[in-house]
Amino acid sequence: MLRTKVFNLMARNGPSRLMSTATKLTTVEVNDKTGIATLTMCRPPVNGLNLELLKDLSTSIAEIESNKSRGLILTSSNATIFSAGLDILEMYQPEKERIRAFWTQLQEVWLALYGSSVPTAAAINGHSPAGGCLLATSCEYRVMLPKFTIGLNETQLGIVAPKWFMASFLSVLPQRQAERALNQGRMFTTEEALQIGLIDETANSKEEAVEKCAAFIGTFAKVNPLARALTKQQFRSADLQQLENERQDDLEKFLFFVNQPAVQKGLGIYLEGLKKKSKK
Repeated sequence: MLRTKVFNLMARNGPSRLMSTATKLTTVEVNDKTGIATLTMCRPPVNGLNLELLKDLSTSIAEIESNKSRGLILTSSNATIFSAGLDILEMYQPEKERIRAFWTQLQEVWLALYGSSVPTAAAINGHSPAGGCLLATSCEYRVMLPKFTIGLNETQLGIVAPKWFMASFLSVLPQRQAERALNQGRMFTTEEALQIGLIDETANSKEEAVEKCAAFIGTFAKVNPLARALTKQQFRSADLQQLENERQDDLEKFLFFVNQPAVQKGLGIYLEGLKKKSKK
């Protein structure tokens, strides 16, 4: 994986160009002046991370890695939700082959985003619980709009966050704060997230958030991209390698856990609660 990214970096030269592509549930648009790619999640109503969205995210990240993009900004087409996290319907009464593909694809997305060779930033323009927080903390920089929440709240749903979820959280927060927040399943307001360092800046609009993300990526303009990428990946190599080495075991643990009767009951209760809310 690292070797491929290094070759891509060595080939990344010449002027930036406008390139806009779209898959079913994501879009990628490269600014012709800055060379920075904006990757937008577009799965109504809440960007729930199902198998198809995860596949599109993988495809889009791979595209950004292989073209001349100078950085990646992750955001949402939804005005109030960055991503609501993993799609519960993928885990409730799951179909055997699909649930395996779903978790494997989630692993792929995390490895690609957390280990990306280009600078990454998240313009968090809405609520970002669970898997949404995972995506945001997998990026190197986070800018969030006010009056939203972010956090890994898996324990509130009766779910245990795997070690690589924790790795993203620990790359941002001190261990004591991260452990407490994970155990409590705590969601932080924008102001609280800024105070503890879970996000880096706030913005009053999505456009401003994207601009601030681009400004962060611009701080690397005079830095050798290969040296920057290798430095980043050395910092993150232990986390990335651990998942690479334990992918099958991680998958089997997830499958065992998600199929437990108590977990399925909890997911069913949660879905019923969502149905009741939608009828009000």
